[in-house]
Order: sequence, then structure tokens, then C-alpha cells
Amino acid sequence: MTVEIPRPLLKGKKALVVGIANEHSIAYGCAKAFRELEADLAITYLNEKSKPYVEPLAQQLEAPIFMPLDVSQPGQLEALFDAITQQWGQLDILVHSIAFAPKEDLQGGLLNCSAAGFAKAMDISCHSFVRMAKLAAPLMTDGGTLFAMSYHGANEVAPNYNVMGPVKAALEACCRYLAYELGPQKIRVHAISPGPLKTRAASGLKDFGLMLNEAAVRAPLGELVDIMDVGFTCAFLATPYARRLTGDTIYVDGGVNIMA
Repeated sequence: MTVEIPRPLLKGKKALVVGIANEHSIAYGCAKAFRELEADLAITYLNEKSKPYVEPLAQQLEAPIFMPLDVSQPGQLEALFDAITQQWGQLDILVHSIAFAPKEDLQGGLLNCSAAGFAKAMDISCHSFVRMAKLAAPLMTDGGTLFAMSYHGANEVAPNYNVMGPVKAALEACCRYLAYELGPQKIRVHAISPGPLKTRAASGLKDFGLMLNEAAVRAPLGELVDIMDVGFTCAFLATPYARRLTGDTIYVDGGVNIMA
């Protein structure tokens, strides 16, 4: 079977990237990689406090859609997809790169995590991806690719990762089940599991610097990954070259995950 591959690889594709906080964000690496392959971008920012950090990046990437999105606020997710529907009428790529747990619940260990904190972490970090997928699927009339950001602590115990370990495990399971449900529509779903990265979200983890140092020592490649490594992996998976790949957890960590 001959498949016509467009050049540039994502020219004309429409990509929604959720989770950019600043130029160090994994989501920014994804958006930048998609743009280099000439995808059109929709970019969100969390609130007015974060807008000044994200807006210059959206302008740099020539994003025609730039909107607020706090998934815990009723109606904002629907408003975003209404705007995408009106302006584009289609969507080809979605990146979900948001996670949150209240600081006291994140740093206090799993046993001390409150029910409310656990529920909030699960809603924002996991179930919001399912809600996005439900809104995105009708716009992916020619198929598409959904990405959710995970971490190795979903599968093995990472000290101090605490409640986010079970939450990310649930997120990876959601990716597998969505891959199954959306496969007949040619929509592919991947969990992406980067190695430790210096992002604003990671700064909330206790002893995160130790995690970085350990990853660099253990990596077979002998160095840490960066946001563009993650971005270009997602860009590849969104192209026709990866058209038969779905439901996987893809590690972008220099090989750290294979080490005992």
C-alpha cells in the first residue's frame, strides 16, 4: 500500500497544545516541533497570571488561536473547542501536558493524601484528558493523534513522586483504553514518558534535583533529555510514518527506564 507523505510532514495539520507555562515547558517543546513541521497551532494559558509568560511564545509560534484554559473551571474547555470548531472545523493533534495536586497532598506522601486532594489531582491530571478526547474526536474526521504526558513513576515507585504515581498510572491506562475505543476512527493515542526535566511543574517535587542527577548517571546515553527531544518524538508520532503505532507508553529518557 502506497501512502502519500506530505512535505513538510505536518503542513496543514491543526494542533492543540495544552500546558505551556513558559519556555521550559514540555508542551512548548511539542508546539515548537509541530510548528517546525508547519502545523498550525492552538495554544492555551492557565490564567491571567500566566498569560504574560505564554503569550510571547504563542506569538513567536504564530498561533492563530490563543485562549485561557483552566480545566477545573466549568465551560472553559467547551469554549476552547467551540473556537477551534468555528475557526478550523478540524483538529489533527492534541497534547495534554497538565498535572496538578495540592502541595500538601503532593509532598505529604500517599498515606497522608486527602480524599479531596487525590480527587483534584485525578480530575486535573487524568480525567481532563478523557474530557478533551471526547471533544476532540468529532473534529478528527481524517484521524488524528492524542498525547498525554506521564512519567516512569507511574509504573515503578519513584521516591517523593507520591500521589502523582497512581494518578499517572491511571492516565496511562486511559491512553490504552482510548486507543482501543478511538482506533476505528483512525485516532491514535500515546502516553509520553519523558525523563526528569527542569520544568515549573517538577519544581513542586521534593528532592527533584536528586532525581535529575540520578537520571543523568543512570542513562545509557549519559545525559538528560530536553523538551525538544520530547517535542520531536511527538511530532514523529503525529506523522504518517507512525500510522500503525497506538496505545503505547513511549519513553523519552535516554534509556533510563531500562536500567535496574
